[in-house]
Amino acid sequence: MVQSSLKFGTSGLRGLVTELDGVPAFAYTCAFAEMLKADGAAAAAGHVVLVGQDLRASSPDISRLCCAALHASGLRPLDCGALPTPALAYHGIRFGLPAIMVTGSHIPEDRNGLKFYRAQGEIDKKDEAAILAWHARLAIASIPEAAHSFQAEAPDTDLIAAYLARYRDFFGTGALKGLTIGVYQHSSVARDIMVEMIETLGARAVPLGRATQFIPVDTEALREEDEALARRWAGVQALDAIVSTDGDADRPLISDGNGTFLRGDLVGAITAKLLRADVIVTPVTSNSALEASGAFPTVIRTRVGSPYVIEGMKEAARSGAEAIVGFEANGGVLLGSDIVRNGRSLKVLPTRDAMLPILCVLGQVVGEARPLADVAATYAFKAAASNRLKDVASERSASFLNRLQEDRGFLDETLAPLGGCAELDRRDGLRLTANNREIVHFRASGNAPELRVYVEADTPERAEALLEWGLATAQRHVG
Repeated sequence: MVQSSLKFGTSGLRGLVTELDGVPAFAYTCAFAEMLKADGAAAAAGHVVLVGQDLRASSPDISRLCCAALHASGLRPLDCGALPTPALAYHGIRFGLPAIMVTGSHIPEDRNGLKFYRAQGEIDKKDEAAILAWHARLAIASIPEAAHSFQAEAPDTDLIAAYLARYRDFFGTGALKGLTIGVYQHSSVARDIMVEMIETLGARAVPLGRATQFIPVDTEALREEDEALARRWAGVQALDAIVSTDGDADRPLISDGNGTFLRGDLVGAITAKLLRADVIVTPVTSNSALEASGAFPTVIRTRVGSPYVIEGMKEAARSGAEAIVGFEANGGVLLGSDIVRNGRSLKVLPTRDAMLPILCVLGQVVGEARPLADVAATYAFKAAASNRLKDVASERSASFLNRLQEDRGFLDETLAPLGGCAELDRRDGLRLTANNREIVHFRASGNAPELRVYVEADTPERAEALLEWGLATAQRHVG
């Protein structure tokens, strides 16, 4: 029996389009609906569920199946069309409505996924288990004939306009005055929204690189062609920054005026500073300089994945924190509390969002009146790099990581070129601090058959060399 690629990863259910489009999309949505009905959440929301999608070629068909499944389950789907994931989540939280976002985020177009939201925000790991249990219990093997012709109604509120107003009202219409910002549009679902938002806040937006086919922009493992594009655009016109997002606009991508991209955790740190966070919550993969800098009173580390960051933010709130900002190494920022700045309030939004960090970073450039490269340098981040080995089965990744943890001789031999192992962090994968204080972190992806490698070193050149060594080392053992 061939094992399905569909599984819950760090953010939602994902897998091959050929294994999601059809009965599986319908069945998993029915399972989500039954979970909502069983605990009363569907009734509390008036049986309304929002459904959105990104710009992948497969997303419209899968979205229609989700709407049909909700209808067949006795709920009322609202087809929100193509919009950013955080815009969908924001509307759900504002009005107390569950939601489903059809998106594969940054992964290749032959894959897609479903992100499930309760009225309070993203589902947690317990909800994932409940959905899987309902999926098994329902055992749906076919789609009702009526589902193929079902057309869901659209919401009577402009969700994108409300999302834009959230940031216009917080930052103010002149917040970015004087800046010229390149907007790398590619196939981001927010490609036009970014242009509108930047211009609304007073900057000049320069659209760049609009694509007609889906481009899988991964903010943690940039394609060489994306980096080359940014350098070329920066070289032919005067830009203060170039901004973009991944496919569903929950992760930002920001370069300085030279076309050099900022690491996502640095983007998160700049965002947290502008918002005056007293607690930041971030995965173990984020830069170790966050603690060393002393810029933040409390730093809480978690496993990789927004559900873990969200739980960390909840714990911070229970402990009395007032300004809570969560972010991941991919740059997606989550708000764990309301934020008040300059007399204006920004409501809590506990899901990854690309727009907020983009605007905060640009706002910091205006506030400090100096280039983004200079702003970034003040954080004294260690040089970091990351990439991944593709097409590595999870079993092979697990075998390699388990051997590193359990066989001290193998661990010492593997890290001998770095002087041996000084510290070992098992919170997510294996984060190894060598005796020379360099860091190599091996971790299996939760979204795709990949083994990710993250490194930190004193210089960019050494980080790149260390990353090459880490990838080669992993490759030897996973095949």
